[in-house]
Amino acid sequence: MARRVKIGDPAQLQQQLIKLLNDFEKRLDDGDLRDQVKALVPAVYVLRDLGSSLIPEVQASSARDRILYYLKKYKFTVISGDELAVVSGISEYARRVRELRVEYGWPIYSGMTAREMLGEETEKGTADLITPQLSTSDMLSMSTDDYILVGEQDRDAAHRWNIANDIRKLDISIRDRLLQYLRSNVGKSVTGEELKYVAKGAQSWPRRTRELRTEEGWPVATRNSGRPDLPVGVYVLEADRQAAPHDRKIPDPVRVNVLERDNFKCRCCGWNPSEQKPEDPRTLLELHHIKHHAEGGSNEEDNIITLCNVHHDDVHRQKINTNSDLYQWLEENCST
Repeated sequence: MARRVKIGDPAQLQQQLIKLLNDFEKRLDDGDLRDQVKALVPAVYVLRDLGSSLIPEVQASSARDRILYYLKKYKFTVISGDELAVVSGISEYARRVRELRVEYGWPIYSGMTAREMLGEETEKGTADLITPQLSTSDMLSMSTDDYILVGEQDRDAAHRWNIANDIRKLDISIRDRLLQYLRSNVGKSVTGEELKYVAKGAQSWPRRTRELRTEEGWPVATRNSGRPDLPVGVYVLEADRQAAPHDRKIPDPVRVNVLERDNFKCRCCGWNPSEQKPEDPRTLLELHHIKHHAEGGSNEEDNIITLCNVHHDDVHRQKINTNSDLYQWLEENCST
């Protein structure tokens, strides 16, 4: 049975460790390797006790609690696995990190997931500053066994992971599994870790998720695709519907520029996703081609405006397809 760490006074543990190391000095002249190794075992135990005792037991009594305490204290800071091994006092700290993510809903990213999540966006030129505390270069430079806490606890995460486990077992393509999971959580924030799990760890999961938006027309929103209110690494399927074929494949940089130009509001009613209410039929912002893409309209910014889903549908019902007709309709029907 593995030895449990013993929380104690750090100063006393330090002195105990020094004594053990001083005694070990005599062993260096002893030629028996096993005696040397066995003599170091008590020092390893005391070192683990010392690392664990740096966080008072009243604040964190278990290895998992100590890991969480440490990550919360240094939120948005890249933490190495070696640090977590020290404060947790155990070698299986990675399992405890996974429990914090899966069972307790803490958004903790590993270096591998961070690089996968941001790599595709960065290559396309759509990722910039993640938060005031964290840049993409910080995350892309993370090692495999680095970790970072990027938000607050999500208490619904454990339920979503049960759904993810069922979808993960389906014999369908990666993109179809990702879409089914997103459609099971319409309007809810899901993390990159969840999507990676659904994709069975495939490194292509960020690209496949991005394709759902850019090629298939599903409104999968991220911080870097025009929803700056979302935390880093969070994905939201804003509505369970695909965009019409003529409104798909707008490049993400153009999408973001149009949304920024229009202040992330519908050009007709001024609605913004932050104002969403359960009874409101407005659920997302969509980009509308003034001259329809199917009829030769370009994907350039001057041919695109931002509309909520309700007014976007209204414009298409009216079959408006010219600049002058659209702006006349806006003037006659809209409040902004």
